[in-house]
This record gives sequence, structure tokens and C-alpha cells, in this order.
Amino acid sequence: MVGVVDGEGVDSVAGGAGDELARAAFFDLDKTVIDRASIAAFGRPFRKGGLINRRTVLRAVASQLIYLHLGADEQRLARMSQTMLRLTKGWERERVRQIVRETLLETIEPIIYAEALDLMERHRLAGDRVYLVSASPEEIVLPLAELLGADGAIASRGMTDDTDHYTGEMALYAYGPGKAEAMRELAASAGIDLQASTAYSDSVTDLPMLESVGRAVVVNADRALAKVARERGWEERQFTKPVRIANRMTRTAPVVTTSLALAGAVVLIWRHGQRTRSTATFSAAA
Repeated sequence: MVGVVDGEGVDSVAGGAGDELARAAFFDLDKTVIDRASIAAFGRPFRKGGLINRRTVLRAVASQLIYLHLGADEQRLARMSQTMLRLTKGWERERVRQIVRETLLETIEPIIYAEALDLMERHRLAGDRVYLVSASPEEIVLPLAELLGADGAIASRGMTDDTDHYTGEMALYAYGPGKAEAMRELAASAGIDLQASTAYSDSVTDLPMLESVGRAVVVNADRALAKVARERGWEERQFTKPVRIANRMTRTAPVVTTSLALAGAVVLIWRHGQRTRSTATFSAAA
């Protein structure tokens, strides 16, 4: 049976003795699957939703620029994490989920790397499972994993109180060694051979993740990770082509997976719904 990390833990166990172990491809999210930090990408929707103010959005943009040009070392990510925890304290979890659901396509869909989608496609065709692995919160990562047709995701999870509001503490921080530990737990319960699997990431903070598998691939690597990759002879790739999923539906590519086709259909249906609602509102006003 397949084990999937769905934000609440692994929800099934490996098959019985004698079952052949599966291969998997583990993709970091920020700057590997999408071209920026997912938290920063949702700054505007969170502002419109009344969760943060304009000053916070500008600070997120500044952090994003630092992240893009300098990478994210352990201290910088720790500071960003603590800032996010203080920021989200008191937010209602369902409100966050609602905002992400309503804005996921317009926020994330235009910034997904075409190269990442192609690699996911190749892994699926080879019979590999595909997982997103991110320190970003599960409220963002899980819907994106579903959109991309991934088999599951590993993501950070904030603690909530009895009224389902965030307390400003972490129940699970999927960062650094935490990612690797979660991958090992998933592999043990889902019957995955990590030594036959592949991991993709851009940041030196993901060394434990990359070292957990038999094949490590660095993508858009920061300077520290690029140095390690050269020393260890790891494969290096550059992703440079953000693409809209809907646009891929019109390309002449010979193969399109069912999951990607469904994702594209969702995009088109959502856009049609937006136009329909806008027309209905205009007609009512008239």
C-alpha cells in the first residue's frame, strides 16, 4: 500500500514482506518547483484577506529578494520562521485555507517551472512516486501537491488552539534535518527505497534531504550548495522557465499526464467561472 504524508502524518503502511520497494522523486518547493518563496507569493492574497498589512507585504518582498540573491542559510531561515510564527498567531486556520484555495491558481499557477513539471512527468512515466517536500505550511503545500498530481507532500504544520486559531508554535517544522527524518518515516511506512530514489533542491539547508537518497540533484543552487555539488559530483540543473499549466495544455508535447490534464482543466473551469460571475454581477447591477 502507498503511504502519503498529508499534513496529518502517514496515513497508511507499507505492504507485507516480499513486496518490491518503490522509487520516489522528492521535490523541494521554493525555487525548485516554483520560482520564488511560496510564503512571499501569498503576501498579496493574505493582505486582501485582511490577515496582514501593506508594510508586512513589503517586508516579505524584501526577504524574497535576499532569499533569491543570497540563498537561505540556517540562521536566516530560522529568523524567517520565527517571524512567520509571530505573524500568524491568532489567525484562523480555516480562513487561511480558504484564501489559499481561492487564490492558489492565480498566485502559484503562473510561477511553476516548466522544467520541474517535465521532470515530474518523466518520473511518473518511469513508475516513480512524486512528493513535494517543503518547510512552507501545509495550507499552501498540500493544495499545490494536489494541483500537480503529486502522490503526497511533507510540509510544516502550525499548532492551533481549541478554537482552531494558530498559537504561534510549530507542531512540525519540515526544515533541514526535519525533512530528512520525515522522508525516512514515509519511506519506512510506504515501502520506498530511498537509495533508489531522487531528490531535488536549491538550498544548502536541504543537504540532509539530498543525502537521504541515492541520487541528489541540485536545482538553481545557492553558492554553498553549488560548492558541495561540485565536490561530490552531484548533477546540477538550472530551471528558468516559469509556465502556466493552462498554457501547457495547448503545447504540442506528445505526452500529458492525467493529473496535469486535470489541473489544466481546473484552471480553465476556474477562469470560466470567474468570467461568468463577473458577467452576472454586471447584469444584476444594470
